[in-house]
Amino acid sequence: MSNEHSMSVTDKVLALLGAFSYEAPALTLTELSRRTGLSLPTVHRRAAELVEWGALERGPDRRYRVGLRLWEVATLAPRGFALRNVALPFLQDLYDATKEQHIHLSVRDHLDVVFLERLSAPSAPQADSRAGGRFGAFATGAGLVLLAHAPGDVREEYLSTPLRRYTKNTVTDPARLRSILAGVRREGYSTSERMVRSDIHCVGAPVYGANGSVVAAVSICFRVGSQSPQALVPSIQAAARRISHALR
Repeated sequence: MSNEHSMSVTDKVLALLGAFSYEAPALTLTELSRRTGLSLPTVHRRAAELVEWGALERGPDRRYRVGLRLWEVATLAPRGFALRNVALPFLQDLYDATKEQHIHLSVRDHLDVVFLERLSAPSAPQADSRAGGRFGAFATGAGLVLLAHAPGDVREEYLSTPLRRYTKNTVTDPARLRSILAGVRREGYSTSERMVRSDIHCVGAPVYGANGSVVAAVSICFRVGSQSPQALVPSIQAAARRISHALR
């Protein structure tokens, strides 16, 4: 249990909002109390305030869900909705041209990859991604691009942590990963061959903002054996260049 007496009102509100997840989008007061460590009276009071403002909604089942007001505020994030809006026509063109199975637009939020958009074919294999979702690893095509172009101290912070092995192909040796990231910066694209799932390959390319820094990554993820990764590099790089140009 957390010591709620040492928590500010803001801490308590953020704890309540942080209790919701993709796996648990609807929670009762008791579940919110258990997930946050806050007492039921505190949860009841703060949840009522959040409902009144519109950050939470209370359904007929007495469960709370994230409210539309919070979504409205989130769309103002310049690295979120605005970037997605600029990129979406080019992502659609890439999808139409390649017919490959997952097209992603992603950004880095410190040591996480955040997916801003995903376009998927009906036949696409299962992937651990969704628009608005996070992935706490950089083993994907987009993740390798974002980590390669992250500030040096961020890269070293990530490489100093135990790296999770998703498949036998996941690179967990820091020295080898540094070499791969240097290659991504040199070549202008990344390839993740069965590093997160044994049936998926990914290719990624950087998107540059107005100041010349990498602000996002575009990637294609596809079923192993359906396509040559190298054959998709020109398409993914062209899409990333078009988005970069539109951001200037």
